[in-house]
Amino acid sequence: MRSMLFVPGDRPERFAKAATSGADAVILDLEDAVMPERRPEARAAIAGWLAATGRTVPAWVRINPVHTPDALLDLAAVVAARPDGIVLPKARDAADVHRADHWLEGLEAHCGFAHGGISLLPLITESAGALLKAASFTSLPARVAGLTWGAEDLAADVGAARNKTADGEYELTYAMARSFCLLAAAAAGVPAFDTVDTEFRDAAAVERRARDSRRQGFVGKLAIHPAQVAPIHAAFSPTADEIAWAERVLAAFRAAPGVGAVAFEGGMLDKPHLRQAERILAAAGRG
Repeated sequence: MRSMLFVPGDRPERFAKAATSGADAVILDLEDAVMPERRPEARAAIAGWLAATGRTVPAWVRINPVHTPDALLDLAAVVAARPDGIVLPKARDAADVHRADHWLEGLEAHCGFAHGGISLLPLITESAGALLKAASFTSLPARVAGLTWGAEDLAADVGAARNKTADGEYELTYAMARSFCLLAAAAAGVPAFDTVDTEFRDAAAVERRARDSRRQGFVGKLAIHPAQVAPIHAAFSPTADEIAWAERVLAAFRAAPGVGAVAFEGGMLDKPHLRQAERILAAAGRG
């Protein structure tokens, strides 16, 4: 999933538009985008749309944090309609992720679904406490399909006026949170997805920042507006030059089976370069 596009759960007239935006997945939101008093109707709208729609893209639901009363109500309302996954916000540590997994296991059994069929994507740095416990997120339930992070709630939690410099780059605290997400995902053996970009009118800026995300190791990015989808996809799709390089690397290693390092175009490559080439070809659909 290069892109996952948020849509407010209380705006059902936008669901179909989000699903046909070109995004690789949609996230129907029950948390920040929906006022508490509107959550019951949002749950019903999401469940109805999931149950009635022949989905063309994966549909995920962002529930409320597990330490709030709304979380289990959210899950109980939508699981029967079989979303592809649940986005878990404000996870304080791995115990919150395991708690959501336990709830999903019970609801899947109640609905007659296979265990683990509904995936889970935790947001792991939305509070100072969660950031300090980032290492706990390396031990995760099998249904966890990746990790992502958030900068806006973290800024509110620490009392920051803003989380970016005048140049639009993340301040140290948030750059550190981003890195911790990337490292925790790598240690857990799951993909890392970069957080949302609040800019959507400047497609070139969105693509530039998304390319930086991919360069650092993220496999995709959350989106808040359909206009962000195309530049995100452009950033996370390997270029022709990258594909050609990866194919040459693969050919070099195949020509020298059983060797850990090979001569390549005036230099030497070893197994990390091979893994990088394999990831590029997989992203291009040639793995």
